[in-house]
Amino acid sequence: MKIFSQEDFEGMICVGDFEEAALAQMESRTGEYFRGGADDEVTAKENASAFQRWKILPRYLVDVSKINTSTTVLGKPVTFPIGISPTAFQKVAHPNGECATAKAAARMGTIYVQSLLANSSYEEVSEVAPYGRRWAQIYILNYKLATERVIRKAEKSGVEALVITIDGPYFGKRRACLREPFNFPNHLRLPNVNPNATNLTYHEMVAFSDVVKSSATWEDINWIKSLTSLPIVIKGVMTAEDALLAVQCGVAAVWISNHGGRQLDTVLPTIDVLPSVMSAVGNSVEVYLDGGIGRGTDVLKALALGAKMVFLGRSIVWGLVIGGEEGVVKILEIMRSELELCMGLSGKPSIDLLNHTMLVHQQTPK
Repeated sequence: MKIFSQEDFEGMICVGDFEEAALAQMESRTGEYFRGGADDEVTAKENASAFQRWKILPRYLVDVSKINTSTTVLGKPVTFPIGISPTAFQKVAHPNGECATAKAAARMGTIYVQSLLANSSYEEVSEVAPYGRRWAQIYILNYKLATERVIRKAEKSGVEALVITIDGPYFGKRRACLREPFNFPNHLRLPNVNPNATNLTYHEMVAFSDVVKSSATWEDINWIKSLTSLPIVIKGVMTAEDALLAVQCGVAAVWISNHGGRQLDTVLPTIDVLPSVMSAVGNSVEVYLDGGIGRGTDVLKALALGAKMVFLGRSIVWGLVIGGEEGVVKILEIMRSELELCMGLSGKPSIDLLNHTMLVHQQTPK
């Protein structure tokens, strides 16, 4: 696999450039695993296109000589409100996998969320990025002892928060992967959940949903809260009703996500869910968002509608494929630079000035 140099990056000026290069470089089935969505991929596509229906109302003759993208998330600073979503199997994308991604996030002063289905253990990532802000993503597993074991491993590694994904009681139907199954490289492992598993096939990965507790309820969230003092973030919220139930459980944040359109197809794009969730929860918890974010204007719009932070998934994989740690750093630099430019051109020199009055929703003509 060719690893691109900094000179190669100079001609890659947007996330789309990295996506094109990464998909060309990867074996087709591997590329489809990371790129694809569920069923007809309606939601996977609309996650991105929905941002274009939100139009910016810029203000001018404002002093924008200095742009400040810094903010706080869960009470601690980040240099810009763009973090890294939990993405499984990152050593498939690059030999250094999650360790490279975590180091890039630490260098850039942002948050890295490690997937339960990572190819690197929580401990390995802690060792290479000891000063980075790290959260651990988990699922509610069938057996309480298994769930608690994962939580204890995450705590011991020094993560700051637990992200509980709630949208995976079953595995979404991803047609491309079913037609041409992506098989796990033999030497890779899943150390956080099943360190002894080897030679995994795509169908066996689908069967992982049998380990996830399909009968989970909000009582399970209360139980997890009783186990740990870490802040709890609920990922996979797609309605105001679920956001309010999360607030009632005393969580620290809700994360609007449809799993990148990889679970249930034809659900709303995440950006279109954000206003109703914000109306429901107000300032009672922080709200995060992922899905379809590929440019600075997308970030600006999500923040203006109330998100405290956004998270990137596929675009981070594209950077990882092309250049490992340096590729991820480049993706984050591009996104931060685009956000700064959008803020300046909108007349909003700091994050706290972004609000819904700077946007208008334009309905698609029938």
